[in-house]
Amino acid sequence: MPDPANGEAVESTKRRRLLGLLGGGAAVSLAGCSDQEPSDGSDGEDGEDGMDGEDGEDGMDGEDGEDQGPTNADKAQAAWERAVDNPLPEDEELRQEAYIEMEEAARDDAVLIPLYHGLTELFWYDYVDVPLTGALGKHWQQLNTTTVEGKSDLNLINSTFDELDPIMSTDTASSIVITQIYENLTAFPNGVPEIENQLLEEFEVSEDGTTWTFTLRDDVQFHDGTEMTAQDVKYSWRRTVESENSERAGFTLNQPVGLGIDAETDDDGNVVPDSLAVEVIDDYTIEIQLTGPNPDVLDVIAYSSFSVIPEGYVGDIEGYDGEVTHQEFSTEVANGTGPFELDVFNVDEDVTVVRNDDYYGEVASVDAVNWEIIEDSQAAWTYALEQNADRFEMPTFAYEADAIDAEADDRGRDVGTYGPAGELEEEVNYLGLSEISTFYFAFNAANTDRAVRQAIAYVMNKEQIVEEVFAGRGTPAYSFLPPAIWPTGNDGYNDFLDDYPYSRGESDPQGAQSVLEEAGISSDNPVDITLTTYESEVFQTAGELIRDLISGTGINMSLETSQFSVLQGRGEDGDLEMYSLGWIWSWPAVPYGMFQLEPLNTRTSTMPNDTNGFYLDWQTALNEEAE
Repeated sequence: MPDPANGEAVESTKRRRLLGLLGGGAAVSLAGCSDQEPSDGSDGEDGEDGMDGEDGEDGMDGEDGEDQGPTNADKAQAAWERAVDNPLPEDEELRQEAYIEMEEAARDDAVLIPLYHGLTELFWYDYVDVPLTGALGKHWQQLNTTTVEGKSDLNLINSTFDELDPIMSTDTASSIVITQIYENLTAFPNGVPEIENQLLEEFEVSEDGTTWTFTLRDDVQFHDGTEMTAQDVKYSWRRTVESENSERAGFTLNQPVGLGIDAETDDDGNVVPDSLAVEVIDDYTIEIQLTGPNPDVLDVIAYSSFSVIPEGYVGDIEGYDGEVTHQEFSTEVANGTGPFELDVFNVDEDVTVVRNDDYYGEVASVDAVNWEIIEDSQAAWTYALEQNADRFEMPTFAYEADAIDAEADDRGRDVGTYGPAGELEEEVNYLGLSEISTFYFAFNAANTDRAVRQAIAYVMNKEQIVEEVFAGRGTPAYSFLPPAIWPTGNDGYNDFLDDYPYSRGESDPQGAQSVLEEAGISSDNPVDITLTTYESEVFQTAGELIRDLISGTGINMSLETSQFSVLQGRGEDGDLEMYSLGWIWSWPAVPYGMFQLEPLNTRTSTMPNDTNGFYLDWQTALNEEAE
């Protein structure tokens, strides 16, 4: 899978590809990321008891589905299909209800237990004036409006990456730089989840929602001085599906986790050159034809893979020889419309961009932005303490929560100051905000008993884990969808919280024992389960805490760690029981995330080609499997 900030969005099933339907209730590596490895904050940069059982006794669905109506998996599958079958704007309320039903089904079956939503905390010295970032993250932020008193440059820290081609970017580290150089038709300025035009002047949508016509700004130049036109947009979007270098074809071709632009494919499934349904009407007008209506188009095209570069600049699609080689384009040269131009990129060392004096928007206040590439958390912290970095993140080992003095603004962001504290001898500015991300523990339903999953949900005190293990650097999560994009808003989210069945805010061993005893599981008749976590100290510690809390109930939990890539491979092979992973939304649309909970899309035996949901094998809980 992609990095922690971007999710690889490929079509969920062959059936979905054929239908080309969308489920669109609009409400983040960076683009969303399935199965994401989290940060621990140190790298410088988740029915009587209220359940829905129909027999009215224990509120649970029968494991075999006999005599108790539809299972939770059935309910989730039906809800997803209802959403994708009703994609028009007037169907938004129906889609919202369907997504909440999927959340309820996943909660009641305990196939996925959300742990926390990521908390971004940024610190910057008082001589820096930088706009506050929003829930989508700082990698969406252009830095042309940032000022640095007494300095001509803005100095920052970044993580390792090795390319600057927008169609290859699957990580926040490269996206941070790409956002300064390249631009899109739309944007989420400063990562605030409110879409705005960027290179776009206006748009029109056909009555059936499948034809979108975009009118471009007529005052935009590339860094080489040439004018940006519709031909450049078409070429740039063709590269997303025709270039062998593209990592984001799914974002262009698929629905509901992409645009769904129509295209022809050959016998091998490759897009036929110049068949993508993008038509140049005139120099400033372009039209796209979708396979089905998609209310999230403006959100999707804000993602970095849809950045615009000059027509023919790279010769990696048919019909173009290219002005530069792809290798040069990846690391040595760049030619966008953004407020900064690439100066130098030394892989694993540093990156510098310089001001674009001919920028059509607000010309940057600083001459340049420099990023030092530092992976070691102690080295990054030392670099920041010496004021070599003007804005920075703080490793957990140096963090003191009581040093924060902040208040919530109208977007729910904590804004204020931090320090002096520890090695930091002066007060700095502080921003804390809940990301559109979720880190979680999940189960392969085919390998685990539902009563076991629910018992673990009962004993898991998320507040305790976030506070004691993650130093409070996260927001306890009770739903997969973060509150910022909850389909029915804050009131609806609070209603969902009120119905949480697993003793919210506390550990409930008695509740766990009750559900286990009903399933015939006890200390005398125990079951074994293995929790596989990242090679991450904090997640290992969280696993130890859960193991200790569940001890004595009839569940014997073993712990093991795995490299991120190995864990993903085992997940696709169906070789996990309980595991830790996470997801960051690429754009703030509900379907980009919920598609991974569609039971039929969680079938591991057909991953990664025909299915690409979470490693749940939840389809095994369906009464009748649909093919």
